[in-house]
Amino acid sequence: MRANTRVETRALVQAVKRNQERFPADFLFQITNQELAALKSQSVISRAGWGGRRSLPYAFTEYGVAMLSSVLRSDRAITVNIEIMRAFGRLRQILAANTDLAAQVADLEVKYDKQFKVVFDAIRALMEPPAFKPKPIGFGKRTD
Repeated sequence: MRANTRVETRALVQAVKRNQERFPADFLFQITNQELAALKSQSVISRAGWGGRRSLPYAFTEYGVAMLSSVLRSDRAITVNIEIMRAFGRLRQILAANTDLAAQVADLEVKYDKQFKVVFDAIRALMEPPAFKPKPIGFGKRTD
């Protein structure tokens, strides 16, 4: 393994620019001047660390981080990419197990008919994935 585990910001930005087709808008975006000002005002880091920027910083969604791990060449990026692939494998196993369970429930339902309809309906409801509503990314005004 290589000794470097960190990637300099300039190398990261360069990798993104060289692979722009891999980063659609739902993977990566640049924050606005207002968002940068809000970020600076909320940070306890000295302003000196933010100075000298020629362009606005990038922000990555979870998809962008996954894609970034495949275009960067560092030990950490390689490790992240391997873990993402393993997570997909585990997800596939879970989905296959869920399919098997659904088939078994269907068989039992045919066998026991209306006797246990409420039970089968409850099992099916538990097997449904929860509704996922992605949260907006970025800064905004509080509504509370």
